[in-house]
Amino acid sequence: MTKSTSVKNEKLAKLLFVVACALIDQDGRILLTQRPDGKSMAGLWEFPGGKIEIGETPEQALIRELNEELGIDTSENCLAPFTFASHAYEKFHLMMPLYICRKWKGHIIGREDQKLKWVKPGQLKDYDMPPADVPLIAMLRDYL
Repeated sequence: MTKSTSVKNEKLAKLLFVVACALIDQDGRILLTQRPDGKSMAGLWEFPGGKIEIGETPEQALIRELNEELGIDTSENCLAPFTFASHAYEKFHLMMPLYICRKWKGHIIGREDQKLKWVKPGQLKDYDMPPADVPLIAMLRDYL
């Protein structure tokens, strides 16, 4: 029996719902943001996004997070559902839908002291990312 099938006898960890976005520019590069000092997993690179608040859809949460983190505006019809990550961390289990967005308004700026980097799909593997994000790299690379 594998670890994933044996959990029915164990208490499940807290389930945390977050949402992320692969923002893709005209050159086919993907935006990564670096988690700032003071946050968990500081220094790791990730796709922008964040927690889904009570009463929000994933799309509403992503639109809010992109505005708060990066100062850009987009709409639901500019967000294409792509895939999702399901990852067991030590203290919680993360569920994270990943959307693709190629259209937004405004100029991207880091509003939370995070570094930003536009990365070609084949270079995503060169950045240290949270474990939940790692499986998404090959999927994005193959899609783009």
